[in-house]
Amino acid sequence: MTVNELQRIAGKLRLNIIKMVGVGQKGHLGGSCSLSEIVAVLYFHKMKHDPQNPKWEERDRFLLSKGHAALIQYAALAESGYFPMSEIEKVKCLGAMLQGHPEMKTTPGIEGNTGSLGQGLSMACGIAAGLRLDRKKSKVYCIIGDGEIAEGQIWEAAMAAAYYKLDNLIVFLDKNNLMATGPIPERYNTNPIVEKWEAFGWYVSVIDGHDIKEIINTLDQVEKIPDKPKIIIAHTVKGKGISFAENIAAFHNGELTKEQFEIACTELLKNN
Repeated sequence: MTVNELQRIAGKLRLNIIKMVGVGQKGHLGGSCSLSEIVAVLYFHKMKHDPQNPKWEERDRFLLSKGHAALIQYAALAESGYFPMSEIEKVKCLGAMLQGHPEMKTTPGIEGNTGSLGQGLSMACGIAAGLRLDRKKSKVYCIIGDGEIAEGQIWEAAMAAAYYKLDNLIVFLDKNNLMATGPIPERYNTNPIVEKWEAFGWYVSVIDGHDIKEIINTLDQVEKIPDKPKIIIAHTVKGKGISFAENIAAFHNGELTKEQFEIACTELLKNN
């Protein structure tokens, strides 16, 4: 797809996120909307995958370690054709295919049950190591959050990935600077980020996480780096695309009024 086409897809993903949240119930819209461009590039430009054959052995793998942002992955899976779009109307309903966090047994296209923060990167390391042992050329993409990296398991996985030289592993850090309770520096300050990951033996890039051309160019560049896992630190805006939610911690897991829902839909449709 062209950059413009991918930008339109990112807008559609955000609109689907708002539809999944709906009116009068809480949903993790903030950290889902911040990932729309990254996820659009991965699912509709970069990754090898087949919605008609989710277990295709040659596929690239994607793990959303910050599993509370499942809405963005559900939006991408639905737009890709893994399941009917009507399923997004039943998110978190009892017995529905799409629950509050990614679930392998119920949702096609999910590679790991995530949501207990810090665990997804370890899963990604294991999958990447297994693919290499099987001599597969597939890549593993993983998204972690800047609040999530306060978890010690993240850094254990980071050491293991560097030790085993997992160069088929590419990680995005969603650096939107907000966690559920407020700004990262005022809650659990994990800065400086670049220096930490470099010290752990990773190849580090820093990008604007909403610039689709930059996302594509950076992915093309880092996948050529041998013998090191790669992390792309993506500066993003929590609640991106929704004026009243941007950079507001309350919309980490926010509830929309009918008026807010209508405003969000109007803004996203206008900008798409």
